[in-house]
Amino acid sequence: MKIAAAALAALSLSLSLSFATIPAFAADAGSAALIAMGEINGIALACQQPAIVSRSRNAVTNIAPKTRANGEIFENATNAAYLEQGKGLPCPDVATLVKRFNEAEKNLSTAFPTQ
Repeated sequence: MKIAAAALAALSLSLSLSFATIPAFAADAGSAALIAMGEINGIALACQQPAIVSRSRNAVTNIAPKTRANGEIFENATNAAYLEQGKGLPCPDVATLVKRFNEAEKNLSTAFPTQ
């Protein structure tokens, strides 16, 4: 019985975290920037673009404050975009993905200015 309760609690937490990454619910510019970067990361992973995957992870690591919440926002957006891309969506060309990355990196830097 305790195992079932623990599993239900974990599922409930997982579902609540997944809804936290939907752009419409982004609480602020920082969350929106992390979500955008996570989406790019997920697409790049699914489309086998390791250079963009690396750049997006590095951007989040170097620009955003290192908090559990920020990491979860980025990871949840990455997972959602990866799974969505796996449903047969065509991969964007590299130039388009790089353009999206550059814009997301700029927004991330604006949301989390260096101190």
